[in-house]
Amino acid sequence: MAGFDLVVARGTLPDGRVADIGIRGDRIAALGDLAGAEAGQVIDAGGDLVSPPFVDPHFHLDAVLSYGQPRINESGTLLEGIALWGELKQVMTQDEMVDRALRYCDWAVSMGCLAIRSHVDVCDDTLKGVEAMLHVREMVKPYLDVQLVAFPQDGFYRDPTARENTLRALDMGVDVVGGIPHFERGMADGAASVRELCGIAAERGLQVDMHCDESDDPMSRHVETLAQETQRLGLQGRVAGSHLSSMHSMDNYYVSKLLPLMAEAELSAIPNPLINIMIQGRHDTFPKRRGLTRVREMQAHGIRVGWGQDCVRDPWYSLGTGDMLDVAFMGLHVAQMSSPDEMHRCFDMVTSENAAIMQLEDYGLHEGAVASLVVLDAGDPIEAVRLRPDRLCVISKGKVVAGKSRNDSSLCLPGRPGHVRRRHPL
Repeated sequence: MAGFDLVVARGTLPDGRVADIGIRGDRIAALGDLAGAEAGQVIDAGGDLVSPPFVDPHFHLDAVLSYGQPRINESGTLLEGIALWGELKQVMTQDEMVDRALRYCDWAVSMGCLAIRSHVDVCDDTLKGVEAMLHVREMVKPYLDVQLVAFPQDGFYRDPTARENTLRALDMGVDVVGGIPHFERGMADGAASVRELCGIAAERGLQVDMHCDESDDPMSRHVETLAQETQRLGLQGRVAGSHLSSMHSMDNYYVSKLLPLMAEAELSAIPNPLINIMIQGRHDTFPKRRGLTRVREMQAHGIRVGWGQDCVRDPWYSLGTGDMLDVAFMGLHVAQMSSPDEMHRCFDMVTSENAAIMQLEDYGLHEGAVASLVVLDAGDPIEAVRLRPDRLCVISKGKVVAGKSRNDSSLCLPGRPGHVRRRHPL
């Protein structure tokens, strides 16, 4: 047997198998019993869980770690958060955005998150946020995959230059077409924005990821238009609806019609449980709505659903650690996914399901896959969700980029030789 650059020995895989993983270059070259094989480095997992990397399909790197600037979101609502962000982006510098995003990326990687899809606001004629995030994407490329979504935060039609800026951002190299139909001035404009944005994606051969129906209003039904346009334009499998919060408040008859349409269009759904349950239901007294979309019902119809982080310490959310297991843990509770199969599925929703939504190539633990993986101080996926344990080793594209011993409270982070950061620095 030819030698390996790195072997991760005696790891418990998510399906319960115990195996060694042999890595050459940036690929997994072998999986099985590799006892006696030559290796430049051996990491003994000692029976601990070895997982493919965590994946976050919904985030906002341009706003991350800006909490409290220029003030705090006192109402805790989505609309005040948007207004606050509108003030902040006028005074924020490109260097500040780059610095905050890089700090967050380092911490996310130390938590084993090696792919992030980030929406970036294009409702700024300077497009400084787009330039900043394109720079960040290139800087972290050796160890973290970043997809960028052209996101017209102030409305594709509502903002007078959003259409032009969206096209400019895509021309600059932004990867995915975004939108926010529920923030247009009326339902008709919202539906029209979905149609035009999906048309742009079809023309350019791009994916679509749309903030859709992030509202407590059961009449916010833009996901129906999104499913219809996906079918009409042949975009099946390339379109995601993020949040879909209004589905929580819709009547069951309409949802019984909607879910098969979504499944037929092969839409993916990205709820963001930490933020959805914090922002939604703010106008309710009691009973208060959770605001999380119908996760289990969508999955029962074969709709792919993944958990997203969305925000960490920004105008919309005052907390967050960058740990996708925190997201899975909260999602499990709010969606009442308590059976063993459902709890295991919540782990899949922050790993393989999210990777499929982002269409990541060669993801997973198999021969030929990109050699990116995480060793966790846990025995199986359910225990990992329950404990949110330490990441003992993070390997990205064949290189160890972060890790810690069981007796050490420090984490070595990527891209900063010799740099060590204590837990929870954000």
